[in-house]
Amino acid sequence: MYPHSNHQKDKPILDVRHVSVRYGGRAALENIIFHLHVGERIAVVGPNGAGKSTLFKVISGVLPPNSGEVTISGSQPTAHSCIAYIPQRSQVDWNFPVSVADVVMMGRSAKLGPLNWPKKRDWDFVNHALETVEIVNLANRQISQLSGGQQQRMFIARALAQEAELMLMDEPLTGLDTPAQEGLLDLLDTLREQKVTVMVATHDLEQAAKHFDRIMLLNKKIVAFGDPLKVLHSENLLHAYGGRFRTVEGTDGVLTVDDSCCDEGEHNSIYD
Repeated sequence: MYPHSNHQKDKPILDVRHVSVRYGGRAALENIIFHLHVGERIAVVGPNGAGKSTLFKVISGVLPPNSGEVTISGSQPTAHSCIAYIPQRSQVDWNFPVSVADVVMMGRSAKLGPLNWPKKRDWDFVNHALETVEIVNLANRQISQLSGGQQQRMFIARALAQEAELMLMDEPLTGLDTPAQEGLLDLLDTLREQKVTVMVATHDLEQAAKHFDRIMLLNKKIVAFGDPLKVLHSENLLHAYGGRFRTVEGTDGVLTVDDSCCDEGEHNSIYD
């Protein structure tokens, strides 16, 4: 991983200040303020419609906020090629006729410039990224032939080929079986070793508590942000999820159960 020339070492990798977004007169995000340190792993949790995807689009520079500012190591997101946004798998056309290696090479597009063909150095980045995520043997496979976990690994490889230092992953674990989820979580450890900062949107509160440094509990506003055990407290959860949660006294504490149905029909739980 090579440092980007437009990074200011004394600035946070991500600094979000007073960001608000409105759609059709309705608030999608309100006065969002936080910053991240290099190599942190952050889980963003909250009910459907809380603004998780909107926040990622603002950070990546795809969506301008109505007010507030986002900076990446001291400058605007549009000045950087080090931010990678990994969308939900449901937003991808998996029948598009490209190979895994083709998709990963797309991460080099900002480095190539218009009308320039990939050079050996670019293919070296692609091959190294595929090796890092352990799918180099799938390089020539058409993307529809991949499993869900392999698809996510491909997108992470594309981000690595891009030399991304900040990865925004929108529901990367949704719909994957347990081994695939565990494999991706192990891969996040590899990204930390490479000083890649990661934000992951997820519905799984228990997983967020076990595998992430800090948790952002979001419902248009930041309800709580910090240590998982302090954030995932029943009072905060009730504030964020409202009537979608009920609390049940258990022998190990207060079990908070999500009564709302996610798209996958799953329910989440966490002990306080």
